[in-house]
Amino acid sequence: MDYVNFGRAGVKVSRLALGLGFRGQRDEGDMQRVIERAVDLGINLIDCANVYGPMDDRKYTGHSEVVLGKAIKSKRDDVVITSKVTSPIGHGPNDSGSSRYHIMREIERSLQRIDTDHIDVYLLHRYDDSTPLDETLRALDDLLRAGKTRYVGCCNFQAWQVVKSLDLQRQLNALPFITVQNPYSLVDRRLEGEMFPMVRDYALGVMAYSPLGVGLLSGIYTPGKAPPKDTLWGRRPRERFDAVMNSGAAKVMHTAKQVAGEYGKSIAQIALAWVLSHPEITVAITGGDTVAHLEDNAGAASFKLDPEARKRLDAVSAGMQGFVS
Repeated sequence: MDYVNFGRAGVKVSRLALGLGFRGQRDEGDMQRVIERAVDLGINLIDCANVYGPMDDRKYTGHSEVVLGKAIKSKRDDVVITSKVTSPIGHGPNDSGSSRYHIMREIERSLQRIDTDHIDVYLLHRYDDSTPLDETLRALDDLLRAGKTRYVGCCNFQAWQVVKSLDLQRQLNALPFITVQNPYSLVDRRLEGEMFPMVRDYALGVMAYSPLGVGLLSGIYTPGKAPPKDTLWGRRPRERFDAVMNSGAAKVMHTAKQVAGEYGKSIAQIALAWVLSHPEITVAITGGDTVAHLEDNAGAASFKLDPEARKRLDAVSAGMQGFVS
C-alpha cells in the first residue's frame, strides 16, 4: 500500500480508504471484521459519518461510528479516522446543518460513540446556506484548537464554495480545510471541470467517494440483464437501471470489462485504478460491505494502468455526469 500526504497536511494516508456506509450490511460482527481486515491490508484511512449505518436506516444513525470504535480500540494511534456533521440525524429543528450549536453537540456524540478523544479529520457533509459561513468556520477552528479534531475539510461542496471558505478562513486566521470529498468515477467526471484546477492551485487533497459509480462498476451488473434483486440497483425500479445503461454507463462498463480481461483484474480494480491514476486524487474510498469485496478492491493499489488503457477508458467515459445514489 502506498502512502501520501493528505493534501497540504503532513499526515500520511493510504491511497485507498475504507468507507463505512455499510448500505447492505446489518451484521455488526461482519462490519467489524471488514474494518479489521482493512487495517491488516495497510489501509490506514477510515471514512465515517455521524449518520452512517446499515441501509441508511434512521434507527441505525451513528451505528457505524460505534462499530468503528470497537474495531480500532487496540490500534487507535495507527489509523486516521474521519467523521462528518451537517446531515440530518433527527427531526428536530437543530438536528441538521452546520450551526455552531449542531457542530459542537454532534462532535461530542461522535467522540462518545467512537470512544476516542479526537477525530483526525472532521468534515462538513454538505454546504449549509442557512447558517452564516463564519459561524461554521469559527466553530470548526475552535474544535481544532481544543484538540477535538486534528484537521478539517468539506464534502459535496462546489469549487466556488471551497474557495469562499478558504478565503474566509484566512480572514478569520482559522486553520484551513485540507481536503474535499466528492464523487468521482468513470461514470461521474464532473470534478474535472472546476474542482481539479482549484485543488491543484490550493494544494488540497481529494477523497473520491463512489469510485465504482454507485456500484455500477463493481462487476455484479450486466447491461441488458435485470440487476440482482438483493443489490442497490435491484431494489430500484427496473426502468431506472435501464435508463442509466442507455445514458452511456453500458459502454463504460463494457470497456472496463475488456480492460479487466486484458490485465487479469476485476472490473472494480480497473475502475479504482483509473480513479487513482489522476494526480489530483489523494485517496479513493472503497465501500465494500464484506471482506471479499474489500480484498478485491484493495487489489487496485498494486498496479497502474498503462497509457493506452487509460486513453480508452478516458474516451468511453468522456462527459459522464454521474447518477443519483
